[in-house]
Amino acid sequence: MAPRGEFELIADLLRPLATDPAARALTDDGAVLTAGADDLVLVKDAVVAGVHFLATDPPGTIAQKALRVNLSDLAAMGATPTHYLLALIRPRSADDAYLEALVAGLVQDQEAFGVSLLGGDTVATPGPLVLSITALGRVPAGTALTRSGARPGEDVWVSGTLGDAALGLQVLRGAWQPSEDAAAALVRRYRVPEPRLALGSALRGIATACQDVSDGLVQDLGHIAQQSGVSVTLEAAALPLSGAAVDAPGALEAALTGGDDYELVFTAPKDARGRVEEVARRTAVPVVQIGATSLGTGVAVLDDAGEPLALAGAGWTHCWN
Repeated sequence: MAPRGEFELIADLLRPLATDPAARALTDDGAVLTAGADDLVLVKDAVVAGVHFLATDPPGTIAQKALRVNLSDLAAMGATPTHYLLALIRPRSADDAYLEALVAGLVQDQEAFGVSLLGGDTVATPGPLVLSITALGRVPAGTALTRSGARPGEDVWVSGTLGDAALGLQVLRGAWQPSEDAAAALVRRYRVPEPRLALGSALRGIATACQDVSDGLVQDLGHIAQQSGVSVTLEAAALPLSGAAVDAPGALEAALTGGDDYELVFTAPKDARGRVEEVARRTAVPVVQIGATSLGTGVAVLDDAGEPLALAGAGWTHCWN
């Protein structure tokens, strides 16, 4: 019998433990606790050397990525971040200079995003470096964005550009070599994602469903489709590619299934287009309509001729990739 994948593990073994309604049956990017006029949103992600970053990456960017992927989950729920807890599982080879560089990355991002450390744990290990972060944020009561509110006949939007991070990893692995400027831009997208916090909070009351693109656009939209009970059709030609990525080999596949871009993908009613575009202008985050929802299930991608594209996979699963 094959071992469970990530989502089967969650559904079969962990979801039965999530008995409090605040956990939302582990179907959203985080949990939501009632806390007076505001709700408290809690999210947790870990990054592991050799899985989420390269062991040779600069330590400051490793720490920033660990924090930012959690802030991106808060953005996907429309929350404003406030604090975080950190578990630092450090290899014994990490000397003081390395740890100081890790912390310097966190100092920089605490100032950039207005968050502070509440506590956590440190452990020495013979294994790889692991940073596990629990981030806390707030939303006005009852306004958190979820994956379950999409309805048939709505538009599907995505922020920023797609595929950059996956292509940046290919650059770091020596799979291809673009120009120096393009390489720097793509590698930065892989190492230091930009959580779309302003956009996420501005989409409260407009977006009907939302999540961040961490495991691949098709796979992540699949969660929205499943939780909302709709089907999603994407237009491949509409996917936003950066100037650094547009001529890259495998750019379309990276945009559809590569993940790690931490953009927001969301649905909104067709008559909310003007409001979505205004939010994009106000937050200075570009958004593009890339598809629509309808009755049915699953996610389909159409090529220029309107024919379904066959994909090798939907995205990343963190248990066995």
